Amino acid sequence: MLQRDFFLAAADSVLLTDLYQLTMAAGYVGEGVETTPAAFELFVRRFPPGYGYGVAMGLQQVVEYLQTLQFTPQHLLALQETGIFREAPERFWQVLAAARFQGDLWAVPEGTVFFPQEPILRVEAPLWLAQLVETYILTTINYQTLIATKAARMRDAAGDEAILLEFGTRRAFSPQGGLWAARAALAAGFNATSNVLAAVKLGRKPAGTMAHAFVMAMAALLGDEPQAFESFRRYFPQSALLIDTYDCLQGARTAAALMERSGELGGVRIDSGNLGDLARQVQAILPQGSPIFVSGDLDEEEIARLQQSQAPIAGFGVGTRLVTGVGINGVYKLVEVKGIPVAKASVAKATLPGRKQVFRLPEADYVGLATESFGDPETGLLRPILKQGELVAPLPSLEETAIHARTQVQALPDPIRCLRDPQPYPVYLTPALEEVQRAAVRPEAKNPV
Repeated sequence: MLQRDFFLAAADSVLLTDLYQLTMAAGYVGEGVETTPAAFELFVRRFPPGYGYGVAMGLQQVVEYLQTLQFTPQHLLALQETGIFREAPERFWQVLAAARFQGDLWAVPEGTVFFPQEPILRVEAPLWLAQLVETYILTTINYQTLIATKAARMRDAAGDEAILLEFGTRRAFSPQGGLWAARAALAAGFNATSNVLAAVKLGRKPAGTMAHAFVMAMAALLGDEPQAFESFRRYFPQSALLIDTYDCLQGARTAAALMERSGELGGVRIDSGNLGDLARQVQAILPQGSPIFVSGDLDEEEIARLQQSQAPIAGFGVGTRLVTGVGINGVYKLVEVKGIPVAKASVAKATLPGRKQVFRLPEADYVGLATESFGDPETGLLRPILKQGELVAPLPSLEETAIHARTQVQALPDPIRCLRDPQPYPVYLTPALEEVQRAAVRPEAKNPV
């Protein structure tokens, strides 16, 4: 049977969670502790190989999710029909039905550079609710932070003048992932996206050229590649022509003749071959000032190589290597319950106790307690975003976020920004946090079985 309507609707986001979030919530309700104040923090234990920094992204979607979180009667019925919650207390259903996020959210602004072990988001809310939102927050922050970090590295490699176009929707992990990837790339410094829906929703103009399929189809139907180019330019005179369907240099000659006749430059795109060498040869053929764009499995290292070779390339279209790759493994952990700092002591997965703040000083970052003052108060990176469920201040625009991200990356020392074997950025614990860490509560079984 065809499964219809298998898409994520905003109203159903509350159910986009792992089962154990709900079973734990039922347990908290059964034990009468569901309203106990709790704090959870999101941080990254380690970066993928070769990454010296991360760029935080996804906060806008987290805020929207928290402010619209609500279980409908249909949601409750669907959960009941699973049969999993047969033994759950009746009050569990009342708690779900009344759920609204009225807690506090702290986070670093989108586009902020961060490092391993630094909290970039904190939720303070009743225990069951702060636990429930983990899954959605992680999938939102982790994926967009991965894309934003890669996009920032690509912008750093390309420099500020080159045009960067996001072409990754067809390679993203889902249609929703394609939207998030487009947004994160724009917010971290890309100029435009080919994803029409993302561009429309973000108030941007989508960007793109043409596919080899158009050239092949129209060449077959009209007679040759020049007529295919001419047919496309008839309707999109300022669009770049894809010239490597057959022979790249002959395609460049055809494009050059068409541009000279029409007076519209538009430019060309090369999608295969030795991009640097071809760009130089094509430049010699095209009318002066014609922009050359390249695409085809580009990443930040290849962009850096092409730029260092001084190839005459005006812009880069990036897809697969931007929207896929080794994930940013953010985790969301309980750090305080009823005012008591708590920590996980598992080997290789230990956590830091207590509600924390990250203080950025000129020489290093310091992770300390949220209640302490360390240096200038403005050095604290986590800012209040929601207070009792209400937005404290308007969130920055996409353009403001992109400027913030670029400024943050440019402020880093070169050894941290390099694309291979970057130096680790110095991150220390404040003495106050070290003291709390030593005294962290680790309950042990009083009556081991």
